[in-house]
Amino acid sequence: MTRDFIDHFGAVSGGYAHFRPSYPAALFAWLAEIAPTHQLAWDCATGTGQAALALADHFKAVIATDASASQLAAAEPHPGVQYRLGPAENPGLEAASIDLVTVAQALHWFEWPRFFAEVERVLRPGGVLAVWSYGVTTVEGKGVDDLVQHFYQCIVGPYWPAERALVENGYRDLELPFRDLPAPSFAMTTAWSLEQLLGYLATWSASARYRVARGSDPLDQIRQQLAAAWGEASAKRLIHWPLSVKAARRP
Repeated sequence: MTRDFIDHFGAVSGGYAHFRPSYPAALFAWLAEIAPTHQLAWDCATGTGQAALALADHFKAVIATDASASQLAAAEPHPGVQYRLGPAENPGLEAASIDLVTVAQALHWFEWPRFFAEVERVLRPGGVLAVWSYGVTTVEGKGVDDLVQHFYQCIVGPYWPAERALVENGYRDLELPFRDLPAPSFAMTTAWSLEQLLGYLATWSASARYRVARGSDPLDQIRQQLAAAWGEASAKRLIHWPLSVKAARRP
């Protein structure tokens, strides 16, 4: 698998920072619990820093790398997080220096053999690699959810990159190096207004590819129907994502 970097999210970095869902605090508490020490974590493909900022609550320092300059430019500064531009497979880190490597909703874009070799090089003995992905969104209320599923499958469906299939199956067929660490189940649920949901749908890689290919906004096809089904626009509805977590410990 040799892949050139394609910046699927550079054009929507601002929206990505504002409208992507947060990961549960319990996930980061568990990661801190299984890490050998809390000196240094590496959040790879950090995007706009969602996971890196949460890790900073548990680790003395976090190095957050991404191959997209646009994404990093939209990241929230934090004294405990050092953002660096660089590919997942060659981040320029010291050997045996990292306690925890995390990859949030991004491993499906990597060249796995090279990345896993780099993880083995930079992790200290007993260090942990943890990766996770969240699958297809479901929304409270059948009428609203039916429209979201139609948008996902039929409107932008043809524009999903092939790697999306790995997310849909929860990384089920992905084998990590090292010894597996059983992960607890984590809930990924939030309450959003209609504006927040629309902002999130606009950040999908398939939505961005649709806009480039067709020169129009795919959300225009469901916006009015979604507003009618939603009711009061400021009202909050529960949004749920299936969250799949895998972890392994370096010998």
